[in-house]
Amino acid sequence: MAGGGNFIHRVLSYVANELIVNGLANNPSFQRFAVRTSRKMNEISEIAAQKKKELAEQVKDASKNFGSKDQ
Repeated sequence: MAGGGNFIHRVLSYVANELIVNGLANNPSFQRFAVRTSRKMNEISEIAAQKKKELAEQVKDASKNFGSKDQ
């Protein structure tokens, strides 16, 4: 009988997920939130990539300067 409870749970989960997904997909407020969040994440990723590049250049320059002082 335990298998029957598992089946009902899966059916209820499926129905709830369908209702939630369809509700959010058709909600203009959620769509605006999703677009703003996506844009912001892209901006943050671009800034992080630029900072990573700048830091790599600084480390490279610092290692050159450090190496020339030792010799």
